[in-house]
Amino acid sequence: MREKLKITEGIFPMPVLMIATYNDDGSVNVMNAAWGTMQERDVVALNLTESHKTVQNIKARGAFTVSIADAAHVVEADYFGVESGNKCADKLSKSGLTASKAECVDAPVINEFPICLECEFIEYQNNEYGVGVIGKVVNVTADERVMRGGKVDISLVDAIAFDPYTHGYYRVSERVGDAFKDGLKLR
Repeated sequence: MREKLKITEGIFPMPVLMIATYNDDGSVNVMNAAWGTMQERDVVALNLTESHKTVQNIKARGAFTVSIADAAHVVEADYFGVESGNKCADKLSKSGLTASKAECVDAPVINEFPICLECEFIEYQNNEYGVGVIGKVVNVTADERVMRGGKVDISLVDAIAFDPYTHGYYRVSERVGDAFKDGLKLR
């Protein structure tokens, strides 16, 4: 038997993404965005409203970075979601994290997060089906601590996901199968 639930953002897991931009004065702004995905292999789509300081910065600078939040920094990641960049000019220093300039775009990389996508701003969409920032991924970097044999090891990333039903964060770290292989057993 199935139980009826209220309509919410009910796809789980939702990634916990850290969107980083530069403010007008060059300081770093970071926000937590669970509504984001890859639209294509090199295109990111983020469901963000124009009221976010982050969106204003993206439009002004033409760039942003998307980092994967990890369990070691869940407090900082949540802080970036509960504190508004419109009200707090320097969220990064309050978090205790650090940033470096991205290699390929005019945006910061948050050093403590394990994976970072550097993105050029393509367009802002606002229509009856939602709002969002679309960006082209031009560079991806990973901290060497999450690399094994020249590839990212997701168990070392220790990424977190957002649960929209209970508003919890969960680890996404245990491999349970092999994509494009396990299903072949049923052929």
